[in-house]
Amino acid sequence: MGGNIEIVGIKIDNVNMDEAADRLTEYLDSDTYNMVFTPNSEILYTAVKDRELERILNCGRLVAPDGIGVVIASRFYGTPVKERVAGFDLMIRLMGIADSRGSSVYLLGGKEGVAEEAAIKLTESYGNLRIAGTRNGFFEEDSEDKIINEINNSNADILIAALGAPKQEKFIYKHSDKLKVKIAMGVGGSLDVLAGRIKRAPEFYQKAGLEWFYRLMKEPGRIIRVLRIPKFIALAFYDAKSR
Repeated sequence: MGGNIEIVGIKIDNVNMDEAADRLTEYLDSDTYNMVFTPNSEILYTAVKDRELERILNCGRLVAPDGIGVVIASRFYGTPVKERVAGFDLMIRLMGIADSRGSSVYLLGGKEGVAEEAAIKLTESYGNLRIAGTRNGFFEEDSEDKIINEINNSNADILIAALGAPKQEKFIYKHSDKLKVKIAMGVGGSLDVLAGRIKRAPEFYQKAGLEWFYRLMKEPGRIIRVLRIPKFIALAFYDAKSR
């Protein structure tokens, strides 16, 4: 179903949103642990310098192309991705799939209260989705075993990890031999959006691939992060030409 494209050393699944959702359905019907990542330009740019993150992303069961920079970069390698698969939208599709099955989700991440607020929004939208548990994303490494036990004891089918990159990817991979969920998905700041603490870009900006510009207008301090997009595109261009 689509195969994959290697962009700056990371294998990205060439799937559209419906195909990605079909895979998530398969994972929920399985008895295995499936890591789902949705890297954007910034994460891929970081992975070029962070070999551990590069290795982790390449171990993902589903690595979806998030961000206009990834879409542009894929064209340099001769096989453009079918479409951008935004992490937030994929998470919402997963919640719909879980709702249809009466599955349960554990929300991990955000500041104090964010996960709880996101859980309320989910229960308002999905009557059959069960919230197994919530926890904020601020914890020390020595607390991780306790958190893993909490997640496992909740009998959650899905772990939504909103810890920011690369912390969430490394957390999901580090505990892959302990976590009993069927899907562990890194979602960045998606819980903040779901909770209503951050407003997502209007649909026009989303369709035009300009969510980054909208966020920059709202948060000028993001300029350093935004500048990584053209840096990543240039890096991908030279990487593709060198092959």
